[in-house]
Amino acid sequence: MHARADTAASWPEEIFSILQRFEVRQVPYVPDAGHSELIERVLGSSSMRGIALTTEEEGVALLAGAWAGGQRGVLLMQSSGVGNCINMLSLVQIFRLPFLTLVTMRGEWGEFNPWQVPMGSNTQGILELSGIKVLRASRPDEVREVVEAGAAQAYNACTPTAVLLSQRLIGAKVFTK
Repeated sequence: MHARADTAASWPEEIFSILQRFEVRQVPYVPDAGHSELIERVLGSSSMRGIALTTEEEGVALLAGAWAGGQRGVLLMQSSGVGNCINMLSLVQIFRLPFLTLVTMRGEWGEFNPWQVPMGSNTQGILELSGIKVLRASRPDEVREVVEAGAAQAYNACTPTAVLLSQRLIGAKVFTK
């Protein structure tokens, strides 16, 4: 359950439309409430294949294989999963993959779980140190533009790109009895 700061049901749909326009075919993900609407759209799509992962670094390897096979993909993960990918991100640099990841942030605005704060606070820096360009969307009205720019960087300019979807955008988790 999430408490959304800015309610706009359309931003996951806008992301899905952008992925369709860029002919994304494979969408590896670790189940995540922040990506749940987008994951549901992908799973219901006849043109995209959603692939549930046990850990995020599998997604980097899967996207390398997709690219080698002539398909585009996008990795959906949470900021805590970025830490799991550090070694695998070297593949992106070595093979110059057209890498795009959409990262839902934790450890930011309204976080209740202290274990999410360290990785959430360092996600952008870790990605940048790994050679990934980082863009951020914090409001529903900027998601389309930021994801569009990220997809263009990744797929057209072959620039590894991460789009961070802020916790304020996706909403802070709230657990109730």
